Amino acid sequence: MDTQHFAKEWIESWNSHDMDRILKHYSDDIEITTPMIKLAAGIDSGSLKGKEAVAEYWKKALVKIPDLHFELVDVAESVNSIALYYKAVMNKMCIEVMFFDEQGLVNKMVAHYTNL
Repeated sequence: MDTQHFAKEWIESWNSHDMDRILKHYSDDIEITTPMIKLAAGIDSGSLKGKEAVAEYWKKALVKIPDLHFELVDVAESVNSIALYYKAVMNKMCIEVMFFDEQGLVNKMVAHYTNL
């Protein structure tokens, strides 16, 4: 996998606010964990599972934050995973670790933010 290409396309898809373009990176059984889920949706676990649930959450987030814009800082890679370091919402820095399935789609994601 070309991790630099993936990272660039992932950032561009989020900055486009095009949900179809965003979702094409993820498997149907995607599981995401992020403190933003706890903050924005009040879900104590901070996790959502399944593409439909995740898409609904992200659609609401894009409505709440219409000027959402990410800036990629760096990319780190490992076996079947990638970590993106980027400037996220509310000027927070984020490290997002994504794990890939056999089809090259993200099936698990964990986001870590500075200064929450």
